[in-house]
This record gives sequence, C-alpha cells and structure tokens, in this order.
Amino acid sequence: EEPVLLAELKPGRPQRYDWKSSCETWSVAFSPDGAWFAWSQGHCVVKLIPWPLGETELCKTSERKSRGDKAETRSRGAAKEKTLECGQIVWGLAFSAWPAAEDGDTDPACAVGLPCLVLATGLNDGQIKVWEVQTGHLLFSLLGHQDVVRDLSFAPNGSPILVSASRDKTLRVWDLSRDGRQVQVLSGHVQWVYCCSISPDCSMLCSAAGEKSALLWSMRSYTLIRRLEGHQSSVVSCDFSPDSALLVTASYDACVIMWDPYTGEQLRTLRHVPLHSTLDSSSEIHTSSLRSVCFSPEGLYLATVADDRLLRIWALELRSPVAFAPMTNGLCCMYFPHGGFIATGTRDGHVQFWTAPRVLSSLKHLCRRALRTFLTTYQVLALPIPKKLKEFLTYRTF
Repeated sequence: EEPVLLAELKPGRPQRYDWKSSCETWSVAFSPDGAWFAWSQGHCVVKLIPWPLGETELCKTSERKSRGDKAETRSRGAAKEKTLECGQIVWGLAFSAWPAAEDGDTDPACAVGLPCLVLATGLNDGQIKVWEVQTGHLLFSLLGHQDVVRDLSFAPNGSPILVSASRDKTLRVWDLSRDGRQVQVLSGHVQWVYCCSISPDCSMLCSAAGEKSALLWSMRSYTLIRRLEGHQSSVVSCDFSPDSALLVTASYDACVIMWDPYTGEQLRTLRHVPLHSTLDSSSEIHTSSLRSVCFSPEGLYLATVADDRLLRIWALELRSPVAFAPMTNGLCCMYFPHGGFIATGTRDGHVQFWTAPRVLSSLKHLCRRALRTFLTTYQVLALPIPKKLKEFLTYRTF
C-alpha cells in the first residue's frame, strides 16, 4: 500500500531571500510520548505543535491545519502551539522527557530545576538552545561548538545527557542536570559531522560525517569502538533499531548499509535504484543520493529520503522497497513514536505527513526484540541453542 499524504504544513511567514532567512526544514522531531511535534521551519524559527495520538484525530487536525484553522490546537487543554524565536538558522532538533522518580513524588529532572520535557535546538552559530516545552521558555544556551550544530541526540533512557554533532568536526556531550556542563569532546572526524544517534540501550553512539566511514563510540567511556567502512561516498545519516541490535547508515553513494554494531559486520545493502530505467548509470548515483534514514518504532521497517524525489519504505527482510511516495526536495524523515505515519521535511520549509504500513509484530520478532534489548551479539552466539536460532536472533536470517 503506497503512502498517502495526510497533511502538509507550510511556514507562516512570507518567503525571504537573504541567507539569514534560510527556509529549509533540516530537522523534524516528535516527543517520546508523541504529544508534541517540532519543526525547524526556516526563518530562524521552530514551531512546537501539540499533537494528537490517534491517526483518525491526526487526519482531522491536519485537514483543518492545512486550511489554516488552528481552533483545534487552541482548544486542546492548556497545550498551545508555540513559536520559538532562535535568532539563528536551526539545523538540529531533539526532545527529551525525564521519567518520574521511583517514589512517584518528583521527577528527577524537576528535582534539579529542569522541566520534564525539553527541546534542544542546534543553531547556525554553534549554540545549542534548550527550551522548556510546556512554557516555551529558554533554559540554557550551551556554548562550545565553533560552527553549525548539525544534529542532536538525547540519551533514550531519560537521562539528561545530550550529544551534539557539528561542522567543527567534533561531537560534544552535555549534562543538563549539571547546568548544561560540557562532559566530553569527541574528536576523530576530519569532515563536517552530519548526524549522531545514541543506541536505545545507551551503550553506543554512531556519528556520520562527510566521510566514507561512520564512527561508533562507547557511551560509557566516550572512546572510539570502531570505524564502519563500506560506503563509497559521504555518510550523512544513521539510526539504531529499537533493540539496539542493528545500525543503518545512509550515504551519498545511494546505498543504505545495515550493520551489526557489536561485530562491525555488514548484514545487507539496500540500493536506491531509479524507478525509471531510462536514467543512465551516471545520473543514478547523483539523483539517488541519500539524505535521511530512520527505523520504524517496532523495528520491522525503514524509511529513506533521497534526492530522486522519493520517500521509500523498506521491509527489514527485503532488499527492495515495499512502497514509494513522490516528494520534492526531501531532507529528513522521522516515524511517529507509536507508528502509522512518517513526517518529512523539505528544502522549501514544508513538513509532510505520510501514512506508513502498520504491522502486528510476530511472536518470533517480539521475542527476538526482547532478548536483543539486553543481549549483545556475542552473548547470543555463546548461548547453548541451535545455529538457526542464533542466526535469527542476530538478524542473519529473518
């Protein structure tokens, strides 16, 4: 079933043509609970939109929004759409929510003066501004990077650890519970760093720069684990599967490589070939350059955005896309945390919302995901179980 366009959001300001206005939507983000959506809509502005949880409600709200009717948003309790004036072109966005404390009385973040939900924004001048979502107030301005902050990633376990990737060729680790103190600087790239992703189990960090290899770091010691070499051009995007057992990287070479992050082994390559065979091989590489890749919440699908004006959806066990959608000038993509649709950002500052396949995970996959959440590949291989079962649990077979 092909993706269906549910809605398209457009910048609310008139187009400006000076470089400061930069209208591209380089980043989109959903809060972990799916209640908020953030969008770097260009013009140095971020839109924070309270979001419905159900697909039916999404469709209704999106139709109204596409006609400019904001009454639905305004009427939904205390949550209101917010505009964050960042003062600089916005490149990266990341939400983080801190869980409630075990005693149920206070949130650990709130205990040190932090809100329960924050949004970090990476800016053109190297600053990272961290905002309180409920009020839209600025909490921190993190200083240290010397160039554009291209991407941001919070530790998924709810700890206030933030990793930033920059054109200054470094990654930096920040602790928001210590007033945004810089914890570590990770150096190893020789080109601009485009993307960073922390594994769901918070043990690893992957970074992609304008190089043919991606770097894998330890989130415990902040040391380099290995270089992942296999692409023929710049790696620009990366993402971990929900169980941390797989890592995907996307490159300008028109390929996505699926890796075992524990062993560094290449498990499969997904090639972005043109839909129309009339294109010659020289144009294929150029037009299919990848921009973004992301896993679906259950870990059975991938979404990719490429320069050939297509959004592709891939099933994990297949080597060719299961669905296509036409989109122009796509830059980024992200799944809704509860599945069912995908948000994409474009060079003209727009955001589009597409339906995505809904799947009921098999019992086999649920068991594999549960086991791989706490077992590394090496631990699986050491289990006294049949070889075929080991191959399934390590994604060598599907």
